[in-house]
Amino acid sequence: MADSIIINANVRTGDPAKPEAEAVALRGDRILLVGSNAEVKRAASRGAEIIDAEGALVLPGFIDSHVHLAAGGFGLLGPDLREAASKEEFVARVAARVRDVPPGEWISAGTWDNQKFQPVEMPRREWIDAVTPDHPVCLDRMDLHTVLVNTAALRRAGIDRTTTDPPGGEIARDPATGEPTGILKDAACDLIRAVIPEPSSAQKKRAVEAALRAAAARGLTSVHDVAGEESLGACRDLLREGRLTVRVRFYLPIAMIDRLADVDVRAEGGSGFLRFGGLKGFVDGSLGSQTAWFEAPYADDPSSSGFPAAGMFPEGLMERRIRAADAAGLQTAVHAIGDRAVAALLDLYERTAADGRPRDRRFRMEHAQHVRPADFPRFARLGVIASVQPYHLVDDGRWAEAKIGPERARTSFAFRSFLEAGAVLAFGSDWPVAPLDPILGVWAAATRATIDGRRPEGWIPEQKISVEDAVRAFTAGGAYAEFAERDKGRLVPGAWADLTVLDMDLFRVPPERVREARVLRTILGGRTVFEA
Repeated sequence: MADSIIINANVRTGDPAKPEAEAVALRGDRILLVGSNAEVKRAASRGAEIIDAEGALVLPGFIDSHVHLAAGGFGLLGPDLREAASKEEFVARVAARVRDVPPGEWISAGTWDNQKFQPVEMPRREWIDAVTPDHPVCLDRMDLHTVLVNTAALRRAGIDRTTTDPPGGEIARDPATGEPTGILKDAACDLIRAVIPEPSSAQKKRAVEAALRAAAARGLTSVHDVAGEESLGACRDLLREGRLTVRVRFYLPIAMIDRLADVDVRAEGGSGFLRFGGLKGFVDGSLGSQTAWFEAPYADDPSSSGFPAAGMFPEGLMERRIRAADAAGLQTAVHAIGDRAVAALLDLYERTAADGRPRDRRFRMEHAQHVRPADFPRFARLGVIASVQPYHLVDDGRWAEAKIGPERARTSFAFRSFLEAGAVLAFGSDWPVAPLDPILGVWAAATRATIDGRRPEGWIPEQKISVEDAVRAFTAGGAYAEFAERDKGRLVPGAWADLTVLDMDLFRVPPERVREARVLRTILGGRTVFEA
C-alpha cells in the first residue's frame, strides 16, 4: 500500500508506454503506481499523506548533468559580480564585499562577465587594487577559465613580467610594459590557486548546503558534480546527517587515474544519494576566454585559434588517461568546446573503443559547443553522450558570431543536429557559469532567444528543439548519462520517487512562456525537500 499519493495532477511520466496520468502513488522511496485518481486512491494505505496537485504539472525530478556544486555554493556566499554592467559597478561590488572580510583573507568567486560591460573590455588589476589594499583577490570569470587577480595576489604567487606562460595557459600582459594585467587564463589560473588556502571543512559544508538548497528550490533531484573532489567530504557529512537533499553523482579529475586506488570512491546511500560517476578531463578552454581550440583562427583575432588544455600535454597524456580509465571500467566525461577539440576527443574515444573489449561505455563529451557537420554522426556511432548546457547558447549567442563567424555559428549548440544524428542529449547548467535552473534551460533550448532581447526569434533558429525533447534531456537523458535509467528519469513503478511539481503546463504554452514556470514542490525519495 502507498505511504503517500499525489492526485488531481497533470502527470507527464516520460514513459512512452504510458505518457500521461492524473495521479501517482509512492511507497517508501519508490513509485508504487501511476494511473488515475481512482486507481491511486485505492492503493493508499490508511493514514497515507494525500497531496492534491490541483491540476499542477508533475514531472520526473529534473537532473542537471553538469554542475560545480562547491563552486556554485561559494558563489552564493561570495561577491555577486555576474550582473555588473560597468567598471564602476564592478569595483563598487568588490568594495562592498571587502567590508565583510577580515584583512588578510582572500576574496574569491565572483563569476563576472566582461561581455556585459559597457564598453566591453577585460578588467585589470588596477581596477580593484585601490579598494583591496589589505586582501589578495582572485575573481573567476563566469566561464571559470579566466580569473582577475589584484597586485597583492600576484605578489603572493610570485608572478611578474618574467614569469613564463605555463603549457595550456596564458598570463595577459600590458603591451607597453610587459607587466601582468591581472588576467590569467586556464592553466595560468593554477599559479594563483596554488597559493590560495584550502577552504576549511566547515566552509565547504556551508557552501554545499547553500548549493543544495538552491538545487531543490529549482526542482532538481539529481546533479552530476563534475568537480566532485571539492564537495565530496561535505556531501558525505550531510548524507550521514540525513540532510543530503539532492542525489549527487560525483566526477573526479582524470589526473587522479594514477592514484585512484588511494581514493575512497565507494557508493554511499542505499538509494543512490551519493555515487562515484567517473573521471573528468579537459581538452581545451572556453570561447569567452578565447581558449577554446579551433581548426581555424578566431574571426576577431586571426593570430589565435585557441589552444589545448594543460591536460593534453605532453602529447599523448590524455589518450593514456582515457585508455587507463576505460581499462578500469570507468566512465570518462571530458570537456571539449572548439571544433578541433571536439574532433580530437572523438578521435581519442574512437581509438580507445577500438582497442578495448566491447562494453557499454557511455563516453561523455562535456559542452560539445562548436561541432563540424561531419562530426555529428560520430556521436551516435561511438555512443558518445552530448552533455550540453542550453543556457550557454542564449548567453554566448549575443557575441559568438563576432568571435567565430557565421559559418561556424551554424553548427554551434546544435541540439537539433545531435538529435537528428541519433545522439543522446543530457542537459545541464554548468552552474555557476550559468544559472542553476532547468526551466531556463528548457526555455533556452526551445526558443534560442538571446538574453539581450535582440534575437527573440532565436539565434540559429533551425537548431531549436521541442519542449518535450528539452525536458527529456533534463530527465531521461541525464539518467542515461549516469547509467541510472531504471531508477530515475521516468515516472514508472519501481523507480525512485523523485518528482518535480510545476505551476504551469510547459507543453501547452508557447515556448517563450516556459521560463515563467515556477516550482511548487520537489520530492526526493518520497520526501518533500522543497515546497513553495
